[in-house]
Amino acid sequence: MAFYYPPPGFHFKVEFLDIQAVENDILFQSVSGLNVTVQTETIKEGGENRFEHVVPARTKYNDLVLKRGVLKDSGVIEWCRAAIENYEFKPIKVIVHLLDENHATLIKWELTHAWPKKWSVADMNAEQSAVLVETIELNYNFFTVNHSPPP
Repeated sequence: MAFYYPPPGFHFKVEFLDIQAVENDILFQSVSGLNVTVQTETIKEGGENRFEHVVPARTKYNDLVLKRGVLKDSGVIEWCRAAIENYEFKPIKVIVHLLDENHATLIKWELTHAWPKKWSVADMNAEQSAVLVETIELNYNFFTVNHSPPP
């Protein structure tokens, strides 16, 4: 019987559909915010004082946060700037791919109706020799998860 080893979380890419992305626009140093919470509502039953009913109401998805070194030429940043500077929002589909050792997709998260909510650049400090990091925060409606079939 073969042992299953969970895949490492450091080999991934982020794909932006429907925008003119350049070659390095898929590379990020970190991706966070791929989580969903089921919100609940409490219902009090008349005459029943021992407990309250808690029922599911709707789902809430956190913002996707992407971090990478600043690029000189980036279609993703042009998309963000059009939204932030000109208020031209163009929602797109974003796909986060977890890759195996052969660069094939193991798992992908497809985010629907994503748009840039925040763009920031880290502090510059002459006393540190660190890469200048930009952070892109995207709002989206929901995501679906697709697992690739085993080989």
